[in-house]
Parts: sequence; C-alpha cells; structure tokens
Amino acid sequence: MKLLKKGAEGDIYLTKYDGMIAVLKTRKRKPYRNQTLDDKIRRYRTIHEAMILAEAKLFGVPTPLVYRVDTNECTILMQHIPGIAVKNLKQKELTAACSQIGRITGILHRNGVMHGDLTTSNFISYKKRIFAIDFGLAQKTPRLEDHAVDIRLFKEILGSEHVECMGKLLSAFLKGYRSSVGTQRFSKVIHHVSVIEGRGRYAQVI
Repeated sequence: MKLLKKGAEGDIYLTKYDGMIAVLKTRKRKPYRNQTLDDKIRRYRTIHEAMILAEAKLFGVPTPLVYRVDTNECTILMQHIPGIAVKNLKQKELTAACSQIGRITGILHRNGVMHGDLTTSNFISYKKRIFAIDFGLAQKTPRLEDHAVDIRLFKEILGSEHVECMGKLLSAFLKGYRSSVGTQRFSKVIHHVSVIEGRGRYAQVI
C-alpha cells in the first residue's frame, strides 16, 4: 500500500482490490481516549461515512463506490477516482468545477446532508465530472444554519487558496448551488451565512 494522505481523523492509502486500484481509508486510534470509547467512536464514524457515501450516490452525486467496510479495523475500501483535485485545476477549469461543486452541495443540502469539509481538495475532476470525496465529517441535518456553515467554509477556502480569482469562483459556486436548491431556499441559507459572519469572527464577503 502507498500512503496518499495523512489526516487528523484517518489516513488514506492507495491499494488494490480484485485486481483494480482502490483507496483504503483507515481511522487511527486516539491514544488520549479511553480505548473502549475510541473503538466505539471510530466504528460509528466509519459506518456513518460509508452510509453517507452510498446515500449521496443515490441522490445523484458522483462519489466513489464503496467496496467493503471493516468495522473491526475501522476501514473503508472504495473506488479510486483517477483524476485531479479541483484545488489543482487551472482557473478556467476551476470556475466550471466550482459551479459543479455548488450544484453538488445543493443536492446534498436538499437531501439533508452537510458535507462538513467543503474544500477544493475534497472534489476530484475526472472526465469532465466532479466527484465528491471525504465525507468523514458529514452530518445528516436539515438545519439551514448547518448548511450555511458548509458554504461559509467553502468561501474561506476560496479566500485563502484561490484569492486571485475568489470572486469569480464564489459567483460560479453560488449560481450552481441556487440551481439545485431553488431561489427561496437559497435566500434563506445565504441569510444564515450573513448571520454567521455577523457574529464578529468572520469578515463579511457577501
């Protein structure tokens, strides 16, 4: 196996499954937690993430196929998407990708799913399609404020990693989002984004 990414919650490896290249996500033990509690948390989060990955695909969101879930080892074996992270796309492609990310985010929110880690690193461009990955922090929630948190995070990422074209990318994202959720819901979510920004910790950018 080849280590692709080390994260706070888990590590991502490139491996093989049934003769195909695959991805293995493994949740690491937290030595500072009680072992029984830690096992329970990791097992729950592993199952939860696999379920949301499968549900998102049913909603019409392109996500990796889940091949196998090991609740003892707390791992998810899934399809490898051999594309490029949206974060690394050129500006013209990045704008189109952000529009698709907005549409995907809207589909998730419309179906009561908050991604929880909405960044350009967690979407992969492959054959002109955008795939959503890493649902490790996803939640099932219908709350508009939770959905606004997703959007606020995405805006922060654009402001820190794509500052030179942030306005264009944000506009494309919001246009795609509105196309999925409709004007009425869009206005309500954006209102909650403004409320979050108004709490003093954030600079208002809408």
